Amino acid sequence: MRLMIIGTLEGYISQAGKIALQKGAKVIHCEDTEQAIGALLNGKGADLAMVDVKQKIKDFIERLDAERIHMPVIACGIGTDSRAAVKAIEQGAKEYVPLPPDADLIAAVLAAVTEEQSTMIADDPKMKEVVKLADKIAPSEATVLITGESGTGKEVMSQYIHAKSKRSAAPFIAVNCAAIPENLLESELFGHEKGAFTGATARRIGKFEEAHSGTLLLDEVTEMDPSLQAKLLRAIQEREVTRVGSNAAVKVDVRIIATSNRDMQKAVDEGQFREDLYFRLNVVTLPLPALRERPQDVITLAQFFADKYAEANSVDKKKLSADAKTKLQAYGWRGNIRELENTMHRAILISMENELEADAIHLQGGIQAAAAPAADEQPPTGASANENDSTPPSKAGAGLENPGGVETLVGRTIADVERDMIINTLEHCLGNRTHAANILGISIRTLRNKINAYKDEGVEVPASNG
Repeated sequence: MRLMIIGTLEGYISQAGKIALQKGAKVIHCEDTEQAIGALLNGKGADLAMVDVKQKIKDFIERLDAERIHMPVIACGIGTDSRAAVKAIEQGAKEYVPLPPDADLIAAVLAAVTEEQSTMIADDPKMKEVVKLADKIAPSEATVLITGESGTGKEVMSQYIHAKSKRSAAPFIAVNCAAIPENLLESELFGHEKGAFTGATARRIGKFEEAHSGTLLLDEVTEMDPSLQAKLLRAIQEREVTRVGSNAAVKVDVRIIATSNRDMQKAVDEGQFREDLYFRLNVVTLPLPALRERPQDVITLAQFFADKYAEANSVDKKKLSADAKTKLQAYGWRGNIRELENTMHRAILISMENELEADAIHLQGGIQAAAAPAADEQPPTGASANENDSTPPSKAGAGLENPGGVETLVGRTIADVERDMIINTLEHCLGNRTHAANILGISIRTLRNKINAYKDEGVEVPASNG
């Protein structure tokens, strides 16, 4: 665990740092958020930031987003100033910790972040086999390729492998190759020198250097432009990188984990992915099963997410009712674990009963099923496949799944219907771009282009959540 302490708070925040050190964390201290951003850009990575509420927390979090630095922020303040706490949370802080620091509270915060990053639930036999293989290869230095549909937990598995490896005390750095524009990804991976290109106002350490002695995750590596794949291959083979705008090579020691939601052999055959890079990454392959293929994990995961978001939103934890369990197990989970997580987040917020009831669980379309019903169990024509699902069909989808709704599309352009469908899907996914693209059956790049076009037209688009 790498903890960044930002601010002074009359010395109290330094006490929090000392407690974190005693708990095994590596601590770096910055006087203010500007110094913190500079440290992060120069390779001083962190897994968590504890920030004095007197600092410009909102500006700091916005800067983190702009620099594509993913790190939870915990606000700290002297005493129990409820107004300061509420303001910090509204500005984007994940939690508020009162000072002087309580050793048990600091330990709990560190433990919660660590647990959230590497929690692996595997009660289903199919998933148990995958975890067994992960445990076996984790201590090695082998490059690992994790495949599976979007939302199956590939990044969580990557963090699990890192936590079980000999590099667990070193950084775990993730790069989403699908989410970063092509012209910025090279700089993100390898870094750049000041003045290397327009906007390069300072030197930046790349993710390879930041992950030195640790693990580098190349998430959705098949989305990387072929021209950059050659540079990536060289960096992996030679164990060195060259920052953009520099001729000096920098030695790096990283373990590579790559993920993809595509058929990589097909991508190679179609010339979209370099064969030599594929062989370099494919030393050990871990294929993650879709959630519908591990039914024994559905309820366990659902309860885990319900408890997680109940605690995060300060609401009572609730056990799943029998009807809720039945509803969850009957669904096909096209969006996999990510869809289940979003569903349970929404459910715990709107639940009105002592147990988490079935009506609080809103499923996309309400028509997917884990298995097709027998012929004599088919619902009558025009009936819903799940009559208990109270989720109304989206206006974009009206008429696409229910013949009786076709008239609602008459007079509308294809572009209008497509826009509504994309916006509705993003809302269902709580803004998660990757999940929405998977449900819509389009690439993340196509979805991003659509979103940018809608924004240019003044259309309100749900805020990004991955």
